[in-house]
Amino acid sequence: MKKILAFAGSTSSTSINKKLATFAAENLENTAFDVIDLRDYDMAMYSEDEENKNGFPKNAEKFSKLLDTYDGFILSLAEHNGSYAAAFKNIYDWSSRIQAKVFREKPLLLMATSPGARGGQSVLQAGASKFPGMGAKELFTFSLPSFSDNFKEGKIIEKNLREQLVETLKKFESSI
Repeated sequence: MKKILAFAGSTSSTSINKKLATFAAENLENTAFDVIDLRDYDMAMYSEDEENKNGFPKNAEKFSKLLDTYDGFILSLAEHNGSYAAAFKNIYDWSSRIQAKVFREKPLLLMATSPGARGGQSVLQAGASKFPGMGAKELFTFSLPSFSDNFKEGKIIEKNLREQLVETLKKFESSI
C-alpha cells in the first residue's frame, strides 16, 4: 500500500493547518499516512555560516531522510504576513541543502487555511510557484477560507468546500 506524509508548515500547538492536513489524510481512500509535527524538528536557523561551521543539524538530516520513505506528501502551509511561517521556511531551507529536490519527485497536495476569507492564498501561491522546481512531481492545491466558520469538530462542514477537497484528494491519490 502506498503511504504519504502529512504535516503543517507551522509549529503552533493549535495549528489550524495541521488540523486541515490531518483531515485530508484521514479522507484518503487507499493510501496509508503518517502525520508529523514540525515542533519535533527543532534546529538552528539556516545560514551559510551555520552550515559551514557546524554542518547539517541532526533534525534536518532526520527530516530529510523521512521524506525519502514516503510516496507523496500533504502539506498545509501557515501564512505569516503573506509568506511561509519561519519554522517551515527554516526546515525547507535546510532540507534543500541536503537534497535539492525536497519533494523527491513525488506528488504533493499543497493546502492552506486561515481565519480570513482568503484562506492563505498568498502562501499557497508562493508554494505552488516554487515547489515544482523543488521536486513536487505533481502539484495539487486546496485552500480553505474562514477556518473557524468552515471547519468544526475535526472536519470541513461547508458542503462545497468538502466536495472540492474530496475531488482534489482523488486526483492526488491517483497520482501516487
